[in-house]
Amino acid sequence: MKKSFFIALLLHMVVVVSFSQIAAWRQKVAPEVLTSLDQGGKADVLVVFNEKADVSGAKQLKTKPEKARFVYNRLVETASRSQANAVRILREHNAAANGLYLVNAIAVGNISPGLAKRLAELPEVQWLGADPWVQFPVPVESSAQEPAVGRGTVEWGIERINAPAVWDLGYTGQGITVGGADTGYDWVHPALQAHYRGWNNLSGTADHHYNWHDAIHDYSPLNLDSLGHPYNPNPCGFDAPAPCDDSKHGTHTMGTMTGDDGLDNQIGVAPGAQWVGCRNMERGWGQPSSYLECFQWFLAPTDLNGENADPDKAPHVINNSWYCADIEGCTDLIISDILRVAIVNLKASGVVVIVSNGNEGWLGCSSTLGPPAYFEESFSIGATRFDDTIAAFSSRGPVIIDGSGRQKPNVSAPGQNVRSSVPNGQYENFSGTSMAGPHVAGLVALMLSARPDLAGQVELIEQMIEETAVPKFGWQDCADNSGLGYPNNTYGYGRVDALAAVNAALNYESTSAPEPPAPVAQVFPNPTAGETVFDLQNLSGKTVLEIFAADGRLVFNKNWTAQKRELVPVSFKNQPDGVYFWQIKTESGTTSGRIVKE
Repeated sequence: MKKSFFIALLLHMVVVVSFSQIAAWRQKVAPEVLTSLDQGGKADVLVVFNEKADVSGAKQLKTKPEKARFVYNRLVETASRSQANAVRILREHNAAANGLYLVNAIAVGNISPGLAKRLAELPEVQWLGADPWVQFPVPVESSAQEPAVGRGTVEWGIERINAPAVWDLGYTGQGITVGGADTGYDWVHPALQAHYRGWNNLSGTADHHYNWHDAIHDYSPLNLDSLGHPYNPNPCGFDAPAPCDDSKHGTHTMGTMTGDDGLDNQIGVAPGAQWVGCRNMERGWGQPSSYLECFQWFLAPTDLNGENADPDKAPHVINNSWYCADIEGCTDLIISDILRVAIVNLKASGVVVIVSNGNEGWLGCSSTLGPPAYFEESFSIGATRFDDTIAAFSSRGPVIIDGSGRQKPNVSAPGQNVRSSVPNGQYENFSGTSMAGPHVAGLVALMLSARPDLAGQVELIEQMIEETAVPKFGWQDCADNSGLGYPNNTYGYGRVDALAAVNAALNYESTSAPEPPAPVAQVFPNPTAGETVFDLQNLSGKTVLEIFAADGRLVFNKNWTAQKRELVPVSFKNQPDGVYFWQIKTESGTTSGRIVKE
């Protein structure tokens, strides 16, 4: 009896342990992904890693290029370290994967149950979330082409925000690059071609490297029939080598930012600026991963092969006239949050991120629903009519989707019946907060052409736009003292005023105390055969030096209170040959790099 009882107990323990092991990895997989895998299917997923790069040290840097290079290096080092095991497993499975160092995640297409289990079992993996395709809503309303006869040469929205008065001062956006993530762009449109950064007006030739990226690599499954055949071929194909718009939306938004054909179509706020673009939707169907891929490209544009990333070529401001609706998987809090992290990291690199606030105003108050509009870190734009009243479709705050109650939008801009460019040299009128956001992106370009030294000062630029907006008040309460609060959840701080914002930039004088210099580290010898020395300068207060192996294993750690400069010897004699990553954190900032043991 005792022996039988012992065997039964042992078997029970084995079953419990096995079940707990299964449950552990399944708890790190989104329910909708598990449902598909349990039914023998496959799923597109985002593999999210626990470690998040610390880019706070960028605040100590003065120029946009310095910020961009610092953030890029920190993100790449963190992703290389923490994703090493997952990358090895993906290669073993010959899986289709796309690394997203911007948020420390990997997009994996058609993941199998076995591969999902192996990835979820990795301790460095936080979550396997769904990466579904869903259609982006079309503009609220549109009308056919409107001729120049009977209207002014300069579009009403451009006039309303006082952009021509800024042009008269000599500031048209010259020297500034704006970026757009959308359905793509008809780069040869007469109102756009001369403003494309890849176009050389003198030679009449184009170079699309670093100026265009296509994040659409295949058909959306929702554009395929039951046999897997497309209902209609995509007019741009996939991985397009030159800018192309498979819809109309992107070309329209870019026209409002920079468009001008030199004749009777002054449709853009900043006609002196240059533009670059990324397609993040397949005929209006997008994924969280396609949105993130474009965000990443804007941090450090690449050549057409997706290689040789260069943060020095990043745009100054990007417009995002899209949102990740709840049905796109963005009810998944972790997937939603990595979209927020993408914006945090882009802003840290010195890029102003403009987003449309949404077209759900018919729901009334608290209709700001989808990321990235509701994030605290987003600069969200509502839409106004020709008479400066809010458009009925423009989403309102306060934000309740995350329980924050924060005010949204930040500001508003013209967004109803906006005439701009569409493919094949045409012009049409669209309405939506998608049309309002580009007005503000163009405004940023005007401000920076007036004060180039403010490039990279994202929070300051946003503050100036808010403080110079024309106050407007709504008729809905929306937690706004019967709509009379300022700012409020209908207009935010009001309708933007380009002339006032540029004057604020021109009159700005920095009164802040000089920031302490960021830490500097020199490592010698590097490569090393065993012993090396870290020469650390510009140290201040509590300081941490950490060194990691390529698999994420911590091999050295030192914590101390430092002042100015210190030499720290480190031995690698007991470590295997290979690449190691180090980071130094001090009160004056963070820096990092790599060292080779050979």
